[in-house]
Amino acid sequence: MDSLITAAARALAAGDPIGALKRVALRDDAPALALRGIAMAQLGDLVRAKALLKSAGRAFGPREAVARARCVVAEAEIALVSRDLGWRTKALDAARATLEQHGDAVNAAHALFLAVRRLILIGRVDEGVQMLAGIEAASLPPASRTAYELIAAGIAVRRIRTADARAALRRATRAARDAGIPALTAEVQQALEVLRTPAARLIAQGEERLVLLDEVETLLASRALVVDACRNVVRQGSTVVPLATRPVLFALARTLAETWPGDAPRDLLISRGFGSQFTDESHRARLRVELGRLRAALRPIAGVSATKRGFTLAPRTTREVVVLARPLEEEHASVLAFLGDGESWSSSALALALGTSQRTVQRALDELAAAGKVQAYGRGRARRWTTPPVIGFTTTLLLPTPLPIE
Repeated sequence: MDSLITAAARALAAGDPIGALKRVALRDDAPALALRGIAMAQLGDLVRAKALLKSAGRAFGPREAVARARCVVAEAEIALVSRDLGWRTKALDAARATLEQHGDAVNAAHALFLAVRRLILIGRVDEGVQMLAGIEAASLPPASRTAYELIAAGIAVRRIRTADARAALRRATRAARDAGIPALTAEVQQALEVLRTPAARLIAQGEERLVLLDEVETLLASRALVVDACRNVVRQGSTVVPLATRPVLFALARTLAETWPGDAPRDLLISRGFGSQFTDESHRARLRVELGRLRAALRPIAGVSATKRGFTLAPRTTREVVVLARPLEEEHASVLAFLGDGESWSSSALALALGTSQRTVQRALDELAAAGKVQAYGRGRARRWTTPPVIGFTTTLLLPTPLPIE
């Protein structure tokens, strides 16, 4: 490898893409194309970066398996940043195996980190944890160690374990400082903001307030009966009653919790549960049926009792009932939560992350665009959607991963 290639690679490793381009911008050999592609990716021109890396991968000879594998890893990183979640994961796995086989532990670890980040992004946190378990973070160079700790913090945040998240971010801060790469330091600081901004609203006895993630963790560990409108479950301690697939029952449970310790009028329950502004005997009959179903579902932790004007929630072993709601509640909040990360998403990637159909996501995006809440650019398969993040709030609790039940 010649001196210009070596110098450009060192510049990229130090987070200096301009310095790298000064050395290889006019060269079209395979190593130069690869370095130019990585530099363009660091500068944010992902389309050009992807094209350069593809050219580099074709230009490397059959005996240059490691170089081709590194190009695949770089392409996978661009796909992740571009929120192209349908990339060829088998190609990334094969590239990682090649790098491990040839002793390139650092780039092999980076390939694994990309795979884990994708799994976390689509809510498959447990799979990501299993993949990450074999990594010895202490043996990694500072930049890779920063990436590892950021992933560990992200997993802890998703699982609502704030102490673990803070510890990981402290380690990430030290590693980023050792790496001396400003972009890494900025990424760590951005991750720290998740713990400093409101994650949910707490509604109890007619009052509500914003709460941080560590307050949410404390609440979930308490004996309070929590109607969680972020995940559509009702829980007390380790007992969790999932109602995500039973929206009528959840709406009734939330209404009962919001009016506790008082009772909820029948008209209010019908309005919230059935979306009807008019009440007749058929609505009242249906309400009795649905409340019977809710009573059966909540039997381990609470009862539902009739009163003169409506119904009331009767917790069995606690005197505290609260509702945990999103900081901002509106239609298609889950779509907005993903777009709120500041990246550009395709409708297919959103559908994969949300576990729903692409057509459903497209309808939601069209409605949000008509309301001026999201914007699109590009056409066809290149069409991407984005929106500025909601300032002052974290979308942690809107993202798809089960709440801890242990």
